[in-house]
Amino acid sequence: MSNHESFPLAGIMGAPVMHSRSPAIHGHWIAEFGLKAAYLPLPISPERLEKALRALPALGFRGCNLTIPHKVAAMAVMDRVSPQAREIGAMNCVVVEADGSLSGYNYDGFGFAESLREAEPQFSAASGAAVVLGAGGAARAIIATLLAEGTPRIRLVNRTRKAAETLVAGLEGKFDICDWEQRHEALDGAALVVNTTSLGMVGEPPLELRLDALNTSALVCDAVYVPLETPLLKAARARGNKGVDGLGMLLNQAPPAFHHWFGVKPEVTPQLRRLIEATL
Repeated sequence: MSNHESFPLAGIMGAPVMHSRSPAIHGHWIAEFGLKAAYLPLPISPERLEKALRALPALGFRGCNLTIPHKVAAMAVMDRVSPQAREIGAMNCVVVEADGSLSGYNYDGFGFAESLREAEPQFSAASGAAVVLGAGGAARAIIATLLAEGTPRIRLVNRTRKAAETLVAGLEGKFDICDWEQRHEALDGAALVVNTTSLGMVGEPPLELRLDALNTSALVCDAVYVPLETPLLKAARARGNKGVDGLGMLLNQAPPAFHHWFGVKPEVTPQLRRLIEATL
């Protein structure tokens, strides 16, 4: 078409990205609303990220999502970043403004909070310490959300201690930085455990985590959603802990971005969840 505005585009940039279910989620809503639009997977390596983002307006994109490993690096490319994304230190949504400039947002934290409310309405973040595994973009969003919702203390466990220290440097809260070798003991007395690493994902090494020290009343979450039932969740449920899979976070971070790009507000329905579950 000669006028790209008649067929708006959006997509998801990552490396890897072809495993993402975001195209199926947004494609479902595009069909539901009868839009003449498309949402595409965009495999972009880190060294090409800036050029790819700057090309979005010329290619007719209204914006895109960002996944591993672009959530932090993309901030330097934006013309403006939302206060929430700035506080988190990472972003997952790019919006191409009418003048072609780029705005960055983060809806991962919103998606995480909504997924907890859906899966376990009685859970309170203020009920005790949280253990967060990983120090990437998803961890940043989740930690900022937990602090906002009253988590009294966060034990951050990462394979690289320096990355963990960098993450907490700009956040106001009580933190314990734990070395990776301390991850098993860090679970003692925790009310919540969240894996934000890629460990346990299809094609990645398993997450080796002993749950012996964890109280059975604790909630266990895994940001990984391929597979939906990760070994961590399987082990947690086998010992009596309630588990929350990563699909809820993925589904619930998507509506605000879709609204930015296409001007309509979609809903996360049981039908949509069943549709995406069938692809896992």
